[in-house]
Amino acid sequence: MKFSTRTTYGLRAMIYLSKYWQKEKISIASIAKAEGISSKYLERLFAKLKKEDLIVAEKGSSGGYALARDPKEVTVFDIVKSLEGKMSPFHCVDESGKVYCGKNCKCGATLVLVKVQKAINDTLKGIKLKDISK
Repeated sequence: MKFSTRTTYGLRAMIYLSKYWQKEKISIASIAKAEGISSKYLERLFAKLKKEDLIVAEKGSSGGYALARDPKEVTVFDIVKSLEGKMSPFHCVDESGKVYCGKNCKCGATLVLVKVQKAINDTLKGIKLKDISK
């Protein structure tokens, strides 16, 4: 399983924002410069994160972006899911672990895939933004 740059850059931006939790709003330009990410790319990522209520935006001279919730409440799963979409790395297993096989099989492969998917999702849900912010 390979996450896209959306996840990598989105996590980096969210970690950056978490450092300023309840202190100040941060401009996209500041985050882009500090993290070496294109401002245009960050705008697209932030649109997704804002839609999922992970960040808030404020316009104006003192505006910028901030986390919508305490970093103790935001999981890496929340961030990845908002940026990547569904969290099912295998085509025959849905997000809840239900198997959808075109051949209606009960092969050993699906047993492994369900366990792997559960382990990935549980791991991502177990990591809070505050845990990875330095």
